[in-house]
Amino acid sequence: MMYLLDCLLNFIRRVLDTIFAKRITNSLLIFVKTNTGTVVPVGLDPKWEVRDVKEFVAPKLGMTPEELIIIFAGKELQDSELLEEYNLAEQTVLHAVKSRRRSFKRNPRVSTCIEEDEEFDDTKRAAVNFYVYCTSPCANITVGKIRVRCFKCKSGAFTVDGDPKNWNDVLKPKRITGHCEINQCTDGEVGWSEFYFKCSEHITKGENDEAVALHLIRNNLHDIQCLACTDVRSKVFVYPCDDGHVTCLECFCEYAVSRLRERRFTFDYNLGYTLPCPAGCPNSLINQPYHFKALSKDHFEMYERFATEEYVLNNGGVLCPQPNCGAGILVDDDCDKVSCINGCGYVFCKKCLQGYHIGECLPKEEQLVIDIAGYSVDPLLVSQSKWDDASKVKIKVSTKPCPKCRTATERDGGCMHMVCTRCSYPWCWLCQTEWTRECMSSHWFS
Repeated sequence: MMYLLDCLLNFIRRVLDTIFAKRITNSLLIFVKTNTGTVVPVGLDPKWEVRDVKEFVAPKLGMTPEELIIIFAGKELQDSELLEEYNLAEQTVLHAVKSRRRSFKRNPRVSTCIEEDEEFDDTKRAAVNFYVYCTSPCANITVGKIRVRCFKCKSGAFTVDGDPKNWNDVLKPKRITGHCEINQCTDGEVGWSEFYFKCSEHITKGENDEAVALHLIRNNLHDIQCLACTDVRSKVFVYPCDDGHVTCLECFCEYAVSRLRERRFTFDYNLGYTLPCPAGCPNSLINQPYHFKALSKDHFEMYERFATEEYVLNNGGVLCPQPNCGAGILVDDDCDKVSCINGCGYVFCKKCLQGYHIGECLPKEEQLVIDIAGYSVDPLLVSQSKWDDASKVKIKVSTKPCPKCRTATERDGGCMHMVCTRCSYPWCWLCQTEWTRECMSSHWFS
């Protein structure tokens, strides 16, 4: 009897699948994920109502449409709603879970927000776009899509108790309550939501496909003038100061590039290499470095290089002084001999940044400081526009100083055993120390 009943049910399911397959006029590949981790790819019609989706998906999951709930972006989809109302993209993930009676009431408290931020005005919510930086594959600043998951287990089978009201609700954890449908997670208790973003320019690669939120780049919904050029642009940069000063993206890039060329960024141990509000507001450092992706590729590479160098220098390291190298090296406090192992191989003194030597460092040459009021020059061009620079660079690249008397010595073939023609000191070309039997056995001719 049970065998005949199972056969009948399977026949009915095949008939339903055939009926619904004929109704699909514009197939959209969607992944349906259960709370057990099972993922089922299905083709759905955006014109369908949610109840149609349940009837189509339930037999594939071994459930009835009545006991199935579908969750997307923190919301339980209602039977009478159309799929196209949610603007689903190709390969979107829908969470299908079995409804269960909860022994608790929903917490009416939506947010624990204390400080206020710019609110998401419901009258203009349709015009709001979230901007993100897509690391792969777009590698560009794009319009983003906001998604939500459980803060504890990171599952997307999570429904929120309310929408976020400001950026703090989105960026900071444990601001909005909700309920996770994974049995082992909250176990019937109220949980916390966690918001994240996806890029809208490419087909999603799964739930782990995330983009970086650029919360300071926003649409100019209030038609605010740029504080630099006074133009009203559609897309603006809002600095994280108390007054929320606004510039257009073009002026933000000009401001960043000018500070970058003068190497006048601020190094902060928590926020990295960053900029404050151009109006001089306190506590206004940009806290997300991906905002500097708005710069050109060359300028962002310069930013990354300077940021790395500042990190090394602020953590007790040094930069290799050899021309065309500049590798960052972290050195122990009690070590004076530095070897550029992963760079050019140059061995130098940590104190004076000259070739490694015995004894005290030579006094540094006095540097000429030019400060002419009303006249500014590019520091990079200043460093290059020197009469004898070419010959000095050539000597520095092709020679090494004697570790004892510091006479510039050039090696033109032969072994690594050097004898200074000035003080007759025997030394190793590679180690830049006194010649030993270890040098003789290890790299005499290597």
